[in-house]
Amino acid sequence: MFESLKKKFKGTIGKISDNVASEEELDDSNSSAADIKSKDETVPSSDSSENKSSKAVSKNDLTESSKDVSETESSETEAESDSKKSGFMGFLRGNKSSEKEESEDSKPSKTSETEEISADETITESEEKPEEDDKSGILSFVTNKTISEKDIEDILFELEMSLLEGDVAMEVAETIITSVKTDLVGQKIRRRSDVAEFTREALKKAISEILDIPGKDLTSLLEEAKKSGEPLKIMFVGINGTGKTTTIAKISTYFINKGYTPVIAASDTFRAGAIEQLTHHADNLDVKIIKHKKGADPAAVAFDAVAHARAKGKELVLVDTAGRMQTNINLMDEMKKIKRVIKPDLIIYVGDALTGNDSVEQAKKFNDAVTVDGIILTKADADAKGGAALSIGYVIQKPILFLGVGQSYSDIIEFKPEWMVEQILGE
Repeated sequence: MFESLKKKFKGTIGKISDNVASEEELDDSNSSAADIKSKDETVPSSDSSENKSSKAVSKNDLTESSKDVSETESSETEAESDSKKSGFMGFLRGNKSSEKEESEDSKPSKTSETEEISADETITESEEKPEEDDKSGILSFVTNKTISEKDIEDILFELEMSLLEGDVAMEVAETIITSVKTDLVGQKIRRRSDVAEFTREALKKAISEILDIPGKDLTSLLEEAKKSGEPLKIMFVGINGTGKTTTIAKISTYFINKGYTPVIAASDTFRAGAIEQLTHHADNLDVKIIKHKKGADPAAVAFDAVAHARAKGKELVLVDTAGRMQTNINLMDEMKKIKRVIKPDLIIYVGDALTGNDSVEQAKKFNDAVTVDGIILTKADADAKGGAALSIGYVIQKPILFLGVGQSYSDIIEFKPEWMVEQILGE
């Protein structure tokens, strides 16, 4: 049931998760490339500083060497001129000059060592810094990612087109897309799994709002009718072939199981075999049926059924009507006459879930003609697309009350919006 919708929404969740993650990976790779470029620029600068320091050192060496040469030459000159002086004084001068040379030679080497150490530290720091940047880039998805409209726009457009292809009404598809986009854009993501979770919750919210249409509660209406002594009158409308007659038999079973006693009015006096078909179901269920001959006034049949229920103290009258196309004005007028005569408490449109948008359009026409109060969709168990179930209530702003899910009389279930949301988006 609703397999197509499941596939579409599940695919959207996966695509959005992948797209947001790939966008983040692209940002990380750009950041890493910038870091590598910065690293490449930093290393040559340290090399140039080394070259500068070595140039400075060699310049100092040349300066100091020239000083040493001049001092040596002057000391030799003094030694020759003062040769007559005592040898002891000359010896002292020679030692002094030698010590001065050694001290001067030691200075440049210390400077060179210091500058080399400084250059090494610069290279080490420049190598360590990008590693820290890489680390922050890896962790950036954990703290910095925010979902943008760009991340999801194309994927949501694909979903919208896919929903339209699956018989979802245009206004419903647009409403879902707008709601999901509003909920997702601006969400801050801490980890990739959050993207899938946020998307699933956004879809759940959107679908719940589409399906959750307020309406009348059948059980409450029955209790009120029982207290007043008047039967609850339910009129069924819809086109031929949707399973309206069988649905009446299923609804009879549903309320019999709840302890109520129904009466069936065979007001479809137009279609050949309609009275016989409904009589067959009524006999199987041991339910009283009120019928006239074929071609009789449908409103009169409905009136007699209500009178019987009132006289016998029965709580429920189920009125069948002729299946008619929404474009058949004469038959639509006949249906309006039944409404005027018995004043039903509830008018239920019966539609075929497999007809998709056709069922939605039919519901709109019947709602315009007699004001529908609720919807029953038949053959829902065979509905893979799910377009009608998702759209029909929202389009005419009337709730889906029951789903037909099989051939037997008990194969009918109360429709709950949360149940359908779980069918579509559950694990």
